[in-house]
Amino acid sequence: MSAGPAAPRLSASGVHFSVWAPEASHVWLCLFDAADCETRMAMTRGECGVWHSEATGVGAGARYGYRADGPYDPGAGLWFDPDKLLLDPYATAIDRAFVYDPALAAPRGEGPDTAPLMPKGVVEAPLAPLPSALPCFRPGGLIYELHVRGFTMLHPDVPEAQRGTIAALAHPAVIAHLQRLHVSAIELMPINAWIDERHLGPLGLTNYWGYNPVNWFALDPRLAPGGIAELRETVAALHVAGIGVILDMVYNHDGESDAQGPTLSLRGLNARDYFRHAANGQLINDTGTGNAITCNQPMVRRLILDSLRYFVTQAGVDGFRFDLAPALGRMADGFDPRAPLLEAMRADPILADRVMIAEPWDIGPGGYQLGHFGDPWLEWNDRYRDDMRRFWRGDAGMLGAVATRLAGSSDIFGGATTRTVNFLAAHDGFTLADVTSYEQRHNLANGEENRDGHGENLSWNNGVEGPSDDPAVQAARRRDRIALLATLFSSRGTIMLTAGDEFGRTQQGNNNAYAQDNAIGWVDWAGRDMALEADAFALAALRAGNADLRGTAILSDADVAWLDEGSAPLSVAQWEDPQRRRFALRYRGSGLTICVNGDGEACWFRLNGEAVEVAARSVMVIPPAR
Repeated sequence: MSAGPAAPRLSASGVHFSVWAPEASHVWLCLFDAADCETRMAMTRGECGVWHSEATGVGAGARYGYRADGPYDPGAGLWFDPDKLLLDPYATAIDRAFVYDPALAAPRGEGPDTAPLMPKGVVEAPLAPLPSALPCFRPGGLIYELHVRGFTMLHPDVPEAQRGTIAALAHPAVIAHLQRLHVSAIELMPINAWIDERHLGPLGLTNYWGYNPVNWFALDPRLAPGGIAELRETVAALHVAGIGVILDMVYNHDGESDAQGPTLSLRGLNARDYFRHAANGQLINDTGTGNAITCNQPMVRRLILDSLRYFVTQAGVDGFRFDLAPALGRMADGFDPRAPLLEAMRADPILADRVMIAEPWDIGPGGYQLGHFGDPWLEWNDRYRDDMRRFWRGDAGMLGAVATRLAGSSDIFGGATTRTVNFLAAHDGFTLADVTSYEQRHNLANGEENRDGHGENLSWNNGVEGPSDDPAVQAARRRDRIALLATLFSSRGTIMLTAGDEFGRTQQGNNNAYAQDNAIGWVDWAGRDMALEADAFALAALRAGNADLRGTAILSDADVAWLDEGSAPLSVAQWEDPQRRRFALRYRGSGLTICVNGDGEACWFRLNGEAVEVAARSVMVIPPAR
């Protein structure tokens, strides 16, 4: 590929700026002084529609943006408006967080100049590249999904001034908790600069999760006031503790939304190439957010790859999780696991050994692609989540599905090695505790009359919807939570736990807390269930100390025996019995045995000539005899 755009490049005389806007007639570099006075410099068009400018006497710390002029025809995907200041897609820092204002979406000629409303890019000198090192994380380990702000906002040991930031994740108390869970890598929900959706302001809400990015390099100042250096230092501290860092990246759409959305960056520079359009010129919405990025357009592909390399070379991250990942492989005729972007990621010398995790679905045509990403990708396995919830809810006929999920989901991934990421709950949906406490969503706080979020959660409430003071209800819920955790920690392949699920975190039945930057969304450290947490620590230690449980080879009958309570192999009739909810899985080599009792009564398993009582609705892991 010929020379393309890049982050501002410092030189002895100043800074070189470049930006891609192939259909623009004019592009200006806009520099801002300390008083926010603007100086405009006309840029020169170069190859492939990349515009350039040399700003002499300018150095690190300079604040800037771009303006572009050209045809204005939104119905044809042309949004040029010189009154809109635009953030550089390659900006590595911004001077403040985004705040939504309706003026950012005003049609050309009908709104004010947006420079006062827009964060400015900040010129940075790159940090020295980090030495190459293999990721800390290995498949089969435990991924711990967390929200940077919500995880530490209420943490009693983290200094108040540091709470809610990336730096807080390096606090010794935080690292100690992660180590007791034997966390292999933390997965950070989006940390790139984002903007609120336009409907949130009138509701008195803000975007909390961050899945509405404006830029794929710059960190949001609310989470990383120290910028890329703060992320780098935190990653280094976690690496010392043996914990990797995985970033959740959102390349399927940007925060400019639909035709009524704001013009902030990509839309004002080259909407027709950055976004997918239908034959009639309308924006395609395969994401449910208003637009869909054309990830396999060559210059867009370059931008994505450059941003991924940036976080590896500048911060040392171990890998990435990709939101609505089919977008990365979507071509004109549908999803292709060998699409140019996916192939480039596999072949790239900087990215090839990184952990790559797909959320393998979106709402576009052919959008459900679980099992189809291929090596070396790991994939979120929602079939695992749903089958395990159905089993523990009490649904009939789940024995075979549960066994398949425990053994690595051979029906989905095939081959010798599983690429599954097993999870029971994630940021999107009920928390693990709420799965056992609510049958229905309770999202009124989101301001959409409880219409948002999943309607079917495969959950149960143990007789009372929501909080209960009844000791029997509380005991039943705690029993079910332990069973769910024990199932997860006993499962073949990589597992994922969402922060706080190990000690009963609740969102009060809200299963779509994307706009709840408050006690609903934050992790309540003071109110955690210490007994459940102790059980989670014990399960984590058991898994960490046993290679069978951490394995990624898909289990076959040559590896394990599937037994009934009497230690006899399960018969065909037993497998097909819709009411059967008991079985044991025994590793032939080591003798490790996992006993599952999904019934409401305790039962006895005869193992190695001895009778072992397994409590009602529980999982017992019996280590190999020594």
